[in-house]
Amino acid sequence: MFKDLVYSTRSFRRFYGDVKIKREELLSLIDLARMTASTSNSQALRFKPVVNEKECETLFNSLGWAGALPDWDGPEKGERPTAYIIVLCDKERGTNKFTDVGITSQTIMLGATEMGYGGCMLGNIRRSDIARDFGIDTEKFTVELVLALGKPKEEVKIVPMPESGDVRYYRDENMTHYVPKRNIEDILL
Repeated sequence: MFKDLVYSTRSFRRFYGDVKIKREELLSLIDLARMTASTSNSQALRFKPVVNEKECETLFNSLGWAGALPDWDGPEKGERPTAYIIVLCDKERGTNKFTDVGITSQTIMLGATEMGYGGCMLGNIRRSDIARDFGIDTEKFTVELVLALGKPKEEVKIVPMPESGDVRYYRDENMTHYVPKRNIEDILL
C-alpha cells in the first residue's frame, strides 16, 4: 500500500557497507524520476549516478550529514552509502527548479524503499567541490542535491512533537534515530 511506503521512507544516515547498489538499480530509480511532473514540462533536471567505490568516497568528503547532531561527523567507514545520485539542473532549460528537485528526489527515495534500500537527501553539500571532482560544467549545470543510498543499518522512529515544539531529531544510546512529527490537527488551517 502506498501509505506504508510513504511511512517507511525515512532519512537514513547509516548503511550496511557490504550491500552494494548496482548502477542498473540507480538507473531504474532515475527512470522513475524521469516520469515525474516537471515545471512547464521543462525536464531541466539531470542525474549523475555514482556507484564506484573511489567516487563514492570522494563524494562523501563533500557532504554534511546531520545538522541536529553537531557531535556526529557522519557515518563511519563500513556504514557509508554505497551509491549516490547527484541531482543537477540544466541552466539552459531553467533555473530554480526547487519543486522539480523535491518531486523527483522523493520519487527516487520511495523507489529505493520499495527496492529494500533507503537514503538521505543531502542539501548541506559543497557544490563547487562536487562540480570539480565530477567534472560538472558549472556554466551549464547547477548542483542541486545529493541523494545518498544504501541498505539502512539504523532504525528510525517517528515520535510525537514535544510540547516545546522542538523539531530536532535525536539519537539514543543505541543509535536509534528519533524524528518528531506534528499531529495532523497541528498542520490543518
